Amino acid sequence: MTPGGGAPRPRRRTRWAPAAALLVLAPLCAEYITGYDTSTGDLLALTAGLVVFVPLYGAPALLIREIARRLGVRWPGILALTAAFGVLQAGVVDQSLFSASYRDIGYWDDMLLPTYVAPLGLGGYTSMVFLVGHAVWSYGVPIALVEPLSPALSRRPWLRRPGLVVTAALYLAAAALVLSDHLRTEKDHASGAQVAGALVAAALLVAFALTVGRRRAGPPRDAAVPSPFVVGALSLVAALVFNLVPESWAGVAAGLAVLAVAASCVARLALSRRWGGGHVVALATGALVARAVIGFFAVPLGDVGPVAKYAHNTVFLVGAGLLGMLAARRARSVPRTMPAPPDLAQADGGKGGAPA
Repeated sequence: MTPGGGAPRPRRRTRWAPAAALLVLAPLCAEYITGYDTSTGDLLALTAGLVVFVPLYGAPALLIREIARRLGVRWPGILALTAAFGVLQAGVVDQSLFSASYRDIGYWDDMLLPTYVAPLGLGGYTSMVFLVGHAVWSYGVPIALVEPLSPALSRRPWLRRPGLVVTAALYLAAAALVLSDHLRTEKDHASGAQVAGALVAAALLVAFALTVGRRRAGPPRDAAVPSPFVVGALSLVAALVFNLVPESWAGVAAGLAVLAVAASCVARLALSRRWGGGHVVALATGALVARAVIGFFAVPLGDVGPVAKYAHNTVFLVGAGLLGMLAARRARSVPRTMPAPPDLAQADGGKGGAPA
């Protein structure tokens, strides 16, 4: 017990562990799990890439998580925040959302042109897969799987204000580096209107997260819910279907339908008192395993041999499954109810304070 009679104060290094795990897991889910790039199967290149990808993807994931736990933002709001960062990443930072020939990728036209909307300068299919990909796999899934690894800290802030400032600065530096490289090496740049539109969309998503995203959708009910295993299996199927829809308007319609049905079902089930952390982990694990499976069908850029490619895919598939099982085991100790937002002064240095 602390001198004041409260709960023992967690050690600083204990809080750093989940923060560091999230910083690393986010770029693995965002960039490496499908093995689409020239670095596929190259351990040295993959490790070196983390120098940029950790601040580019891990820092936003950590900031989203910290904002949510400090302000009492629930999962609908968390996903709105992940979508906001997805818009910033694809629309402003690397500008792939508005590019007609990104990185000279050979199959870019096949993804873009069938659903290209000329007045907006973007493709319907690419917009869907880029934004959902970032919202779900770059940020949402890593947060959902890392939090339960430390059950006692899963609903508490991990960083103090200096840590938040450093994390934000790292993200801004990485984003500036990627944007500078894009402007220097790519011929298609987003227009001022496109950048402004992306910023407005991101701002609206943040506003939703901090208002509607903090409210409970309805009173809790004592309704039956499927087991986490069933939830995970359904999540796996839904994610596979989403990732395999054709690059056409029919594919866009199918993808949006999958998202709508999944969101509706989860929102309804989450109102039950029987819905818990294990179900959230199951959702995230199913989505992550599906992404790893899709990687076996991806054709990497550059000259990547079959041994390197399939070894890469196998390692990430096994890793996704093991991480999901570990998170599911730890999730049994995660509180079922959302606590009140912590006192910020206390979280930033008072009793129970987080590390810098």
